[in-house]
Amino acid sequence: MENIKVVIWGFGAMGKGMADMLLTKKGVEITGVCDLHPDLVNKSIFNVLESKKGNHEEVLVSDNIENLLDNRKCDVVLLATDSYTSKAFPKMKMILEKGINVISTAEEMAYPKAQEPELTIKLDKIAKDNGVTVLGTGINPGFIMDLLVVALSGVMTDVEHIEANRVNSLSPFGPAVMEEQGVGITVDTFNKGVKDNTLAGHVGFAESVLMIADAIGVKLDGFEQQMAPIVTSIDRKSKYGEALKGNVAGVNMTGQGLVNGKVFIDMKHPQQIEPELEGTHTGDYINIKGTPNIHMAITPEIDGGIGTIAMCVNMIPHVLNARPGLKTMLDLPVPRAILGDMTELLED
Repeated sequence: MENIKVVIWGFGAMGKGMADMLLTKKGVEITGVCDLHPDLVNKSIFNVLESKKGNHEEVLVSDNIENLLDNRKCDVVLLATDSYTSKAFPKMKMILEKGINVISTAEEMAYPKAQEPELTIKLDKIAKDNGVTVLGTGINPGFIMDLLVVALSGVMTDVEHIEANRVNSLSPFGPAVMEEQGVGITVDTFNKGVKDNTLAGHVGFAESVLMIADAIGVKLDGFEQQMAPIVTSIDRKSKYGEALKGNVAGVNMTGQGLVNGKVFIDMKHPQQIEPELEGTHTGDYINIKGTPNIHMAITPEIDGGIGTIAMCVNMIPHVLNARPGLKTMLDLPVPRAILGDMTELLED
C-alpha cells in the first residue's frame, strides 16, 4: 500500500513538531509544507528542522498552498495556522473542496458548534459533498480537559459535579499563542484587552464544556468564563516569549458550565511561560463527584506542545477511515500512539 501523503500548512512551532514526528513514522510521508515566512520559503524542511534527509524525498517550503493541494499527492492536510474556526474556515473550505481531509489545531475546531454553529453545518456539508473528513484536535481542547473527562465518566453510574484543572507551561508554544495569552504585556494593557475583548487568553473552554455536556447527556443553561493576569516577579524568557519583572507571564483562566443555575462543570487553567522559575509545578487534575468519585492527577503536566503534535499525527489514520463530514474526538476511535506502519490501520 502506498504511504499516506501529508501536507503541513503552517510551519511554526506546531508544524515543525509535526514534521519531526512524521519523519520518524512508517507508512506516512510529507509531500508538502506551506508557510509565508520569508525566512522559510524555498528552504529545505530538513535544513529548517536540522534533520538528516535520509531516504526521504526533498520537500521545500512553499508560500503557495494551491500548488500543494492535489488529492493525488495529498491525503490529509495538517492545518496549524489559527485558533478560531472563523479564521480557519476559508482554508479548510479550500482544502475540503479539493477532496482532501483536514486535521486542524484551531482550538475552536475541537467542538465548533459551541461558538460557530452555522460554520459547523457548512463545514460538515462541504466535507460530505466532497467525500472527505475534517477534525479539530489537540491537547487542550481535544483531550485533557474534555475527552479524558468523558472517558473517566464511563466507569461511573452518576455524575454530580466535574472539575478539570490544568496547570501548564506555555513555553513550548509559538508567537501566536504568546500574543493570545498576553505574555510580556503590562497589567494595564492586559486588563484593557480583557475589557475590550481583544485578548483571547485560553481558547477552548466553551468547546470543552459543551463537549463534556453533550457526551454525557446534560443540557447546560449557561456558560461563563473569566481571565486574570499572572504577573511575574522576575524576568522570564522562553523560546517564543518573554516577560519582564512586573509584566504578564501568562493568564489564569476559569470557566463554568451551569445546570439549573449552579456550577456543574468547573474549569481551572492557569498557564504561563517558565512557571518553575517561581515555584509553580505543573500538572493535570480531574475530579468527578458521583458514584464512584474519581480523582486523577498527572504530574508534571502532559507537555502541551508534544501533546498537540502527537494528537494531530496519531489521528491521521482514524480521520482517513472516518465517514465523510465534520468529526470531533467524540466520534472517532480512542487516540493512541502508533508505533507500527500507519497504512496497516487503514480500512479498505
